[in-house]
Amino acid sequence: MSSVKTITDQEFEAEVIQAGHPVLVYFWAPWCGPCRLMPSVLESLGMDYSDRLKIVKMEVDPNPVAVANYKVQGVPAFRLFQQGQLLSALEGAMTRPKLEEMLKQHFNFVEG
Repeated sequence: MSSVKTITDQEFEAEVIQAGHPVLVYFWAPWCGPCRLMPSVLESLGMDYSDRLKIVKMEVDPNPVAVANYKVQGVPAFRLFQQGQLLSALEGAMTRPKLEEMLKQHFNFVEG
């Protein structure tokens, strides 16, 4: 089973804003070449941090509300939330170490 959950605009409030754990939101599109590089990175991250971090993905075209609210300019894009607050925003394909660096800037995460 995937550790990354697909959500929509209608689920954003419950899945991200009201979440008990930090949430990494991955914005993507099926027409985006660099987005094809991200699923394995996110699955790996999700498995290692599943007790401390929730990872969700949103397709940009059918979910314009979150895209507009969180100023997604291009895909892939990442937004890190905790307790309903946006902590960090990155855009472009990322390596696992780059995403972990973002997490460690905000949380005392130790791998594994």
